[in-house]
Amino acid sequence: MEVQTVKPLIEIENVSVRYRVPHEKIFSLKEYAIRRLKRSISYIDFWALCEINLKVYQGELIGIIGPNGAGKSTLLKVISRVLRPTKGHIKVRGMVAPLLELGAGFDFELTGRENIFLNGTILGFKMKDIANRFDRIVDFAELKDFIDSPLRTYSTGMVARLGFAVATDVKPDILIIDEIFAVGDKEFQKKSIERIEGFKGKGTTILFVSHNLPQVQSMCKRIIWLEHGVSRAVGPAKEVIEHYLRENH
Repeated sequence: MEVQTVKPLIEIENVSVRYRVPHEKIFSLKEYAIRRLKRSISYIDFWALCEINLKVYQGELIGIIGPNGAGKSTLLKVISRVLRPTKGHIKVRGMVAPLLELGAGFDFELTGRENIFLNGTILGFKMKDIANRFDRIVDFAELKDFIDSPLRTYSTGMVARLGFAVATDVKPDILIIDEIFAVGDKEFQKKSIERIEGFKGKGTTILFVSHNLPQVQSMCKRIIWLEHGVSRAVGPAKEVIEHYLRENH
């Protein structure tokens, strides 16, 4: 009898990401073009991620912790297919809803209404589907009175609420969240966490970056700790956070 194994939704194998940073400051595009033609630009290789290995299964809520510059956001961008790894392989199965950077996928000169359709289209939804979901998105974001105002007039919390409401109106297979709870009021954070917990109960896989360690520990069973692009530890939330705190405090 053949034994069936459960395939992970995300498989990361020896993934590394390199950024090439010019050794000297270049102050204009013209200067860069001239130097490049003369082949007089020297680079420093900066490895944002170094040989990361991770498997994430359906329904898991994985926390990602580490200091600034550890590679957390880079890892999320690789999983979201925003970045291609320099080395290694990654497989992602299912629909991904990424909440990577505040305002990503928005045009700040457009209104909130227009941005709902813009952002929904970027996430792969049809215009008819977005129209059917529009009122629900606005209600959840609590932006009815501001929906026809330009996004440049919104506070950072309002932008975060709109982005979260659009990305999470329909249950994704994989939800990726990068510090989205660092802004906004406590009531909206509570409502957002309840929605995330509801998704988790329905089988959505969630990757969650935050510097709020108590929140990460309360929400996640498993954590990956990144530092200088290297995976320092992967394991139960309480154990990894205690190890992290011992070394950083």
